[in-house]
Amino acid sequence: MLGRPKTPEQYVDLVDQALFEIEDLRLAAEYDMDSMGAATEFLADLEHDVRKLRQTMADGSYRFGKENLPFVTVVENQDERILPFKQLLLKINETHIKGLDVDES
Repeated sequence: MLGRPKTPEQYVDLVDQALFEIEDLRLAAEYDMDSMGAATEFLADLEHDVRKLRQTMADGSYRFGKENLPFVTVVENQDERILPFKQLLLKINETHIKGLDVDES
């Protein structure tokens, strides 16, 4: 993945993409519990945290911060074979901490 998003719209798009990926992974895990069962253990919490983040963006209460987003601990402990969009979630967190990638020219 490239650098951090440059606009608020791009940042919201990343969060929306993460929500889509979470839903897709949840459906895959429900379909194939034998090989994907490990994913279901953390997906509910992950989905809750990302939806909460998205809601703050929608209602205008979102603020960039210096601390990791709540879901980061869960994400960092997952293998990319279980969480194939791990880098997307880490990019959202990086943007939360560092802000948008705005040119200072």
